[in-house]
Amino acid sequence: MHPTPLNVLALSGSLRQGSLNGRLLEAAAALAPEGMALQLCDGLRALPHFDEDLERETHGGPEPVRQLRAQVTAADALLLATPEYNQSFPGVLKNGLDWLSRPGPEEVLVGKPVALLGATPGRWGTRLAQAGLRQVLTATEALVLPAPAVFVPEAERLFDGSGRLQDTRTQEALRALLHALARWTRSVTAESSAAPGTRPSAARLPPAEAGSSDGDAGRPGAPPGVHARARTS
Repeated sequence: MHPTPLNVLALSGSLRQGSLNGRLLEAAAALAPEGMALQLCDGLRALPHFDEDLERETHGGPEPVRQLRAQVTAADALLLATPEYNQSFPGVLKNGLDWLSRPGPEEVLVGKPVALLGATPGRWGTRLAQAGLRQVLTATEALVLPAPAVFVPEAERLFDGSGRLQDTRTQEALRALLHALARWTRSVTAESSAAPGTRPSAARLPPAEAGSSDGDAGRPGAPPGVHARARTS
């Protein structure tokens, strides 16, 4: 018996055309395991700045907000790719999460399985950006995949001239992340089905993947220095 197909919504925190994180998500879509459909979403671009007055006037948010909320609701899980700007993740991604975290009337992030990854031209691999993003998602009560972590440093050298991912280690890391996300999502779904009306708790779910959360999808031995002002995404 084949497992129920999973629909994963993928969002990049970089709006730049041809961005490293956009390319990383395209590679992930091509490497998705059987039974998983990964949809790339550009919905962050159209969102206005979060404004409670606008939220009230539009009864939950303008149309771009409603569309993104509907896509998140329909998805079984989220895959978020973030660059690192000034030791944090981009404001456009935070703005999207602020809109999505509102009741509106459903809390679309509560109990939603989420996996993180990130690419940067620097050597730190978005570690600080992902740490900050994980903290924000925890506040929304989303269920963030604990491991494996995918930090992709010096990412520009990993893609060919057409933007296709050529690095086999990073391809393997993406496959491992997506398989772990599938297991994590099905664990969440099973818990919700076993106890209807309750919110899944990360503390009660089985580990998604054995091993350290400090794994690096790029080259080994990343230096201890932090690239605080890596602006290319």
